[in-house]
Amino acid sequence: MRTARLRTVHPVLWAGWAALAAGAVLCVLGWYGVSGERFAERQLPYLASCTVPGGALIVAGAVLLTHGRGALAAARVEELYGLLVAVEPGGAEESGTAADAPLAVSGDLLMVPGGTLWHRADCPLVAGKVESVPVDAKLLASGELGPCPICEPVEETD
Repeated sequence: MRTARLRTVHPVLWAGWAALAAGAVLCVLGWYGVSGERFAERQLPYLASCTVPGGALIVAGAVLLTHGRGALAAARVEELYGLLVAVEPGGAEESGTAADAPLAVSGDLLMVPGGTLWHRADCPLVAGKVESVPVDAKLLASGELGPCPICEPVEETD
């Protein structure tokens, strides 16, 4: 479920696009006015009244767009964080599992090629992934692989 803030375009984004459009129009008008005048002293009013403010509006629009996109990204992160930490009331008590129970209890160890961690076979990070392979004893013995912080596997000794 998305929040209403994310469904609507942030007002700062609208202001940024409006400033960019107005700046572009002013720059075009300034260029058109300058191109029609032969002498530099008659071109200066167009530069001062159209081109310089148009450039300033383009810069302001770019700043507003950057800020608006940052605010929108922050709102999305907040929504995702809310979904991540949302807990259904009574969910742990009804299922009969303790909140501090490990997520995975399998004794088989798996790894992802090129990864730096080893996992239990039923760890949510590798469960059902076709690219996960059994842990190589050489990598485990050399210390190149570390334990997964999610499933907290116990290092097996041979």
